[in-house]
Amino acid sequence: MSGDGLAFAVVFEIAFALGAGATKGFTGLWPSVLTLLAAAGGTFTLGRALTTLDVGVGYTLWTGLGSVGTVVLGAVTYREEITVPKLFSFAAITAGAVTLKLAAGA
Repeated sequence: MSGDGLAFAVVFEIAFALGAGATKGFTGLWPSVLTLLAAAGGTFTLGRALTTLDVGVGYTLWTGLGSVGTVVLGAVTYREEITVPKLFSFAAITAGAVTLKLAAGA
């Protein structure tokens, strides 16, 4: 469950982050329930993926790709602005994650 499991973990991470914005401080029942389920799903699938990936590589990919996905989908969902500094940050995160994965031979 290395690559596939990590991909699911990233999707759950993005759902968790976007869901947290929809909970209104965890005062809305169903958005809160879905957000907590996404957090649990992300933690579970990350843990499964880490059985075949180095912890540093897996965690970095999970948080990095989750961050990029959250900003991109946050722009779509919540109409947040994507600025030039954000674009450079995406590139740096992506390059760092890819380089780390290649360096680990994963």
